[in-house]
Amino acid sequence: MGDEGLQDEAVELLRELIRFDTVNPPGAEAQAVDHLHRLLAGAGFDCELLARDPDRPNLLARLRGEADGPTLGYLGHVDTVLATPEEWTQDPWSGDVADGAVWGRGALDMKGQVAAEVAAAARLAREGWRPARGELLVMCVADEEAGGRYGVQFLCEEHPEKVRCDYLINEGGGAVLPFEGRRVFGVCCAEKGVFRFTVTAEGVAGHASMPRMGDNAVLKLAPLIERMREQPSFDLTEEPRALFEALGEPADGDPEAALERLRERDPGLAFIIEPMLGVTITPTRLAASEKINVIPSRAHVQVDCRVPPGFGEAETRARVEEVLGADGYRLSFDERVVGNRSAMEGALMDAVREWVGEREPEATVVPVVLPGFTDSRWFRDTFPDCVAYGFCPQRHMTLYESAPLIHGADERVDVRDVGFAADFFAWLAKRMLGEG
Repeated sequence: MGDEGLQDEAVELLRELIRFDTVNPPGAEAQAVDHLHRLLAGAGFDCELLARDPDRPNLLARLRGEADGPTLGYLGHVDTVLATPEEWTQDPWSGDVADGAVWGRGALDMKGQVAAEVAAAARLAREGWRPARGELLVMCVADEEAGGRYGVQFLCEEHPEKVRCDYLINEGGGAVLPFEGRRVFGVCCAEKGVFRFTVTAEGVAGHASMPRMGDNAVLKLAPLIERMREQPSFDLTEEPRALFEALGEPADGDPEAALERLRERDPGLAFIIEPMLGVTITPTRLAASEKINVIPSRAHVQVDCRVPPGFGEAETRARVEEVLGADGYRLSFDERVVGNRSAMEGALMDAVREWVGEREPEATVVPVVLPGFTDSRWFRDTFPDCVAYGFCPQRHMTLYESAPLIHGADERVDVRDVGFAADFFAWLAKRMLGEG
């Protein structure tokens, strides 16, 4: 059912995008965005560039229908993280095709999705398609990897009227998961919040040559770090509850038991699902004495903490104290970003299920929570009625194969999956906006 011509266009565009070095920082996305600008404008889109920094523009490309209707947004960032060529089998900025895959930094995160979205949209426009109602809005943006100050945060705060969407498709889901002979496609309906914190232990300074003279704060901190091998109890929210039910393991108020049953059936899937189920704490940075011969009076550990959508400081603190206890240290929150979500049911989810049902009749579509976060959070915060999903379908490279490559060496995407995704984006525009 795939369109080989569309696949070839999307693959070639991906190769071109990979060859633009857009490592962030500094980003320098202008050449990549200008390339996409020329392609979409040439296909018939009304295009506009908006930028906080001229070297880091954001492209908004519109295809309007004659009648009023919803706005369907396709979102993608063109910046990437760093790559170390010595660690790669292929040059990370070559865009080479080898072993049936396109290789290079950004192939999965997320120039592959950008190429699929843009190739699909451009093909529709060149062939004369226009929405019967509403509009298709393609957004190719900067700075996602460093938080969005020059990208989506800037657009939502400074130009909200230009990026308002009723429906949004972004990164965060879509790679197939094999499960007991079935194939499962996850749709990212929610993202966890970020409540990073610092734990400080206090003692008394002294000369390191006399260990018992002071009260070493490092030794007080060490047991607290050791406790973080354990994670807080689960807090089952609506998305993982629906996910368990779709997998045939209803949680019934006991997510620990449901996860253990799932672990017996499929340890890999249980490993992926576990971080969705509650607050997670991961110590990552340590600091104590600035001099090797001084017993430190203070020692700190910084902790990356991710929390379920809707959790605030009080709920997070309670779960942290469950692990660390309430005494013997000082806890201060350094970041407070509440998690976000979109409704799991509605027209957009119906459309995703319909497309998957046509291409993979035996597959299951399930809601998932992203342990990290994407640019979708800015849309959900700015436009509470916007339904934003992470979904870029892959069926030839499973999530088990692709996830370790994101931000890692030898990042690559199966060429057939680039075409598979482009097929989805072309189909979805017609499904949501009409044949025109």
